[in-house]
Amino acid sequence: MAAVQYSSILDWINFSNPYDNPFTPFLSDNLPYNIAYGLWEILGGTLAWLINLLFPNNVVSTWLLCDEVCVLMSMLVFMLLIFIVAFVVVLLNLWMERKVLGRVMDRRGTMVGMKGFLQCVADGLKTFMKENTIPSKVDKMTYIWCVSLIVGLSCLVACMVPLSDRWYVVNYDSGLLIIMAFYALAPFFILVSGWAQNNKYSLIGGLRAAELMISYEVPMLIIIATTSLLAGTFNINGIVAAQSEIWFFIPQIIGFIVFFFCAIAECERPPFDIAEAETELVEGWQTEYAGMKWGLIMLGDYLRGSVSCGMVAIMFLGGWTLPFIGGTAAPEIVFLIKAWFVFFLMILVRGAIARVRPDQILNLGWKVFMPLAVINLAIAVLLKIGGVY
Repeated sequence: MAAVQYSSILDWINFSNPYDNPFTPFLSDNLPYNIAYGLWEILGGTLAWLINLLFPNNVVSTWLLCDEVCVLMSMLVFMLLIFIVAFVVVLLNLWMERKVLGRVMDRRGTMVGMKGFLQCVADGLKTFMKENTIPSKVDKMTYIWCVSLIVGLSCLVACMVPLSDRWYVVNYDSGLLIIMAFYALAPFFILVSGWAQNNKYSLIGGLRAAELMISYEVPMLIIIATTSLLAGTFNINGIVAAQSEIWFFIPQIIGFIVFFFCAIAECERPPFDIAEAETELVEGWQTEYAGMKWGLIMLGDYLRGSVSCGMVAIMFLGGWTLPFIGGTAAPEIVFLIKAWFVFFLMILVRGAIARVRPDQILNLGWKVFMPLAVINLAIAVLLKIGGVY
């Protein structure tokens, strides 16, 4: 009987151009997809080689490397890669907040391993090990689904924010509107969640969240419309490209300030955390969430905070470009530095300003932010009519 001829592993790993695959979902260069496609060619090729080593000339090895399977598995790796990057950014935000707040309070902040970074990991493990309790009189379906939707939407929106013109999930003409629409759904689920917990503190927290949402959503939408008016598009790449020579921060300084504070309110960060207000409402709408559910809610809060910083960087600070230079060799790093700078400003606001009362944020929203947003829109219209943009 003739000996079986075994092939080399190099015969099964082929670093091909992912855009030559007819099923590739992206029409333009996408860095995380390129990485994911290459990783699957290595993993899938190795797995196919091992199977062929055990069962020569089998169908499964060939099937693992066909065009359809390569795209499917590459998309799974692509989504995992996008989430991991977003999750690491959130951990870095949490670490930065603890260290900066520590300095603001004249202390060193967390010091657990690696300049204090491992404190985030330790807190996650501690939260994961806590008992998962559900009060007996809650509306269980709404109770569970609301927290799932809050966390899920926060993850979705955080992953949808592009880090550059080559690091994105989808590239569409109405990208800015769709991201902000998903972003604004969380306060609605917070209201429903507060009602579902059958707890007076949770209900008051949910009502405060709705009250908060009404006061800042309209000014935010006006600022978004103003930015899109200057750029001439709702496409995020188009908005960033329109700031190649001068950032919108300069003509829209009023809009930047209004959007910055509205973004803080959107992700319920101090001093606009009246929906939680632990000194008044125990933990507000989060009162009956314990263990990992509470940990996931906190993760969702920081994910929305990352989105807020990213949107400020995109709309006012040129995104991943630099003035008069345009693109750089590492646009993702440029974008993250700008987003972290915005988050640093948010931390300073948290450390410097006490929590506002519900009536104060209503007055801010309708009597301060709304007129300023309209003035900013008028300035943008004049600039557009005058041919400056």
